[in-house]
Amino acid sequence: MSINPVLLTQDLIRCPSVTPIEGGALDLLQSTLEGLGFTCSRLPFSEEGTPDVDNLYARYGESQPNLCFAGHTDVVPVGEGAQWKYGPFEGCIDNGYLYGRGAVDMKGAIACWVSAISQLFATGWRPKGSLSFLITGDEEGPSINGTQKMLETLYQAGERWDACITGEPTNPKVLGDMIKIGRRGCMDVHLTVQGIQGHTGYPHLADNAAHRLVTMLQGLLDWTIDTGTEYFQPSTLAVSTIDIGNPATNIIPDRASASINLRYSDEHTGLSLEKDIKERLLKINGSAEMFEMKTFVAGDAFLTLPGSLTDIVKVACFNHNQKSPELSTTGGTSDSRFIKNYCPVVDFGLISQTMHQVDECVGVNDIEGLTKIYRGIIELYFQEN
Repeated sequence: MSINPVLLTQDLIRCPSVTPIEGGALDLLQSTLEGLGFTCSRLPFSEEGTPDVDNLYARYGESQPNLCFAGHTDVVPVGEGAQWKYGPFEGCIDNGYLYGRGAVDMKGAIACWVSAISQLFATGWRPKGSLSFLITGDEEGPSINGTQKMLETLYQAGERWDACITGEPTNPKVLGDMIKIGRRGCMDVHLTVQGIQGHTGYPHLADNAAHRLVTMLQGLLDWTIDTGTEYFQPSTLAVSTIDIGNPATNIIPDRASASINLRYSDEHTGLSLEKDIKERLLKINGSAEMFEMKTFVAGDAFLTLPGSLTDIVKVACFNHNQKSPELSTTGGTSDSRFIKNYCPVVDFGLISQTMHQVDECVGVNDIEGLTKIYRGIIELYFQEN
């Protein structure tokens, strides 16, 4: 019996799984997959200073190749619930659109892949190999106790994957517009500048930390990091916060801080950029003792070169709408940054316009369309492998 992707999306939305809360979403998914014959394992992880997270791995078959679908059932907070047209966890359909938190990012895509498998199974089809699901509850959170630890644990237990589709929303406007074949690197920089406090009427007796900080930030903003590569747009740098905490207008601050986010191409790594930024700031500021820099790399840039996997997804998209999708590395990060260490991976899911927004919604036709594309990907993959 095949599973209706719209109904399954509604049921998943009705699980209030705001990260890192499981909310019943993994339980629902596990029972659904076990009904299709999958063997399921729960993989909870914890680490001091981070929230406990539950995860799900499911596999059908024992031989290779193993085609994996990766996704997450956790969702971002709903914001002001009263601003929603319908309750964010009601899963209401209105005028052809299904509303709810996670409809696009990415409970809808999970439901589509499950439904695609169920439709194939209903015809008597079975994979000449294996199908698996790698589902985390920590993608919208710190991403510490989720996909990364699942992969490490499963690999040590002998699990292997040959290709993976991550169901992140990738299409800007129309289903089949875009496949993400990689992602830019992501690094946060927290900069703290020291000075000497004083009276604004006597600036020569002080050292204004705010002025130092502004000069350093301007030097970074004037920096052309690179001009892009074949598959990556130019690297970017954005100041996201500036904090001085000065309670009075007549005090020169002795401390000022700022946070900066970089999205970078495959010309760089987090380590190389950290070195470049330190050298640039030293030239601007002149003294390493006057500032402190801390960095956090969420993931380096990665790329799945066009080949068998990307061709399969392109053909499945073309068969659906007679349009060849763009291969892109734009946008934010995804858990594919961890998966790429184990097998080729691409991101492909629903239309991204309303993800993380109030009134997040997906067209019912697009849920049905993505199910058809996913079904095509699965069939083509096992035909060619």
